[in-house]
Amino acid sequence: MKLPSLPGFNPDAFDKYIKNTGWLMTARLGSIIIKMVVSAMAIPNYLGSAQNGTLNYPLVLVTFFSAACTLGMDSFVTRQLLQQPDKQEAILGTAFRLRLLAGIAALPLIYITYLLIDGLGGAPAAPYRYVAIASFICLFQSVNIIDSYFQAKIQGKHIMRVQIGANLISAMFKLALIWWRAPLEWFVWGLLLDAVFLAIGYLYVYQGRGNSVFRWKFDLGIAKHLLRYSWPLALSSFAIILYMKIDQLMLDAYLGEAIFGVYDTVVKLSEGWYFVPTAIVSALFPAIMNAKRDDPVRYQRRLQHLYELMTIISVGIALATTFAAPFIYKNFYTSDYAQGAQVLTIHIWAGVFMFLYVASGQYLLAEGYTILSLARAATGAVVNITLNIWWIPQHGMTGAAYATLLTYASTALFVIFVPKTRAQGWMILKALFFIPMIQRLLR
Repeated sequence: MKLPSLPGFNPDAFDKYIKNTGWLMTARLGSIIIKMVVSAMAIPNYLGSAQNGTLNYPLVLVTFFSAACTLGMDSFVTRQLLQQPDKQEAILGTAFRLRLLAGIAALPLIYITYLLIDGLGGAPAAPYRYVAIASFICLFQSVNIIDSYFQAKIQGKHIMRVQIGANLISAMFKLALIWWRAPLEWFVWGLLLDAVFLAIGYLYVYQGRGNSVFRWKFDLGIAKHLLRYSWPLALSSFAIILYMKIDQLMLDAYLGEAIFGVYDTVVKLSEGWYFVPTAIVSALFPAIMNAKRDDPVRYQRRLQHLYELMTIISVGIALATTFAAPFIYKNFYTSDYAQGAQVLTIHIWAGVFMFLYVASGQYLLAEGYTILSLARAATGAVVNITLNIWWIPQHGMTGAAYATLLTYASTALFVIFVPKTRAQGWMILKALFFIPMIQRLLR
């Protein structure tokens, strides 16, 4: 069955790429439904806001380092596999080893960071043994480089199987813990098992497709090439996680783990939708790269229509969530979490800018503007930390949500302030105000 084509894309190519997007979307949608039911609702209601804050503190802290441990290689490895498919084993083997070494190096850094927070009077919401358990996520996620292989092959259905399967197993394990009235520490082990199940799934599917990780090999030349071009993306990943997660750590430091636990439900419900732009741009990235190589006019047209698509989807999600937030917190949460409803109606609108941020990130990657990617991510981190220091003491969770909204807006529109990317900034602004769509309607 042919699907309606997005303007700017060849119908046959779009049908191929959007079907791959469909598989990725199904995987993410299945994952988010599972996580919302179990991680964002069942577990918080079982534990209560204070213990929910304690549970998620290790994950938030470790996320800073796990993001850096990817070395910013995911999209870059996909691009290399597209350009050099004959070097598949060397590319994957090299990227895996580099990420594994980065994960090993992260373990002592996580410990040192925890001690610094504790020494500065931050009073971490969780004991160190919980953080130590979660820290091994950095090792197991190195296997996830296999995701880049399936994206390069436009085989999103395999990613779907892995992610939904791993999340179903994880969900059953956590629901069993609730049934058995398990103590908090078992749920902390569940955080690590999420990464373990996903790694096993990727290995199983990769091996089942006639491949073998035992054929992976390390190539020093490829390693130097990957690191030379991906290090700004690695720092960008760290900076992105910094401005996405620092508000949670700061809420814990200022207001305690109970408020942190409530805000964590808001973040899960809001950021859970961020799989949508990631899935779309991952599936359409080969088409965008091909257009850049063959037809510069089509390349720009595809980018414009991608921004428009992101705006339509994100605004629709934000509107629906704004109206649904009071109903969600009234019917699916205990009274401990009631104040999360108002905060969610603010936080969800940051997603509009995150969708556009992800889309424009593909442009920066295609053009090789990795330093600019780092600069805008670093700008976002500075803006968010500054606003949170100012607003959290005065406005609590509401202040953190507004800080997130303004931070995401500043990063999405960052390209308009740089001369060589300003044209893309205007394209984003036009999409944001639906100008091209209005013009087409008036013709």
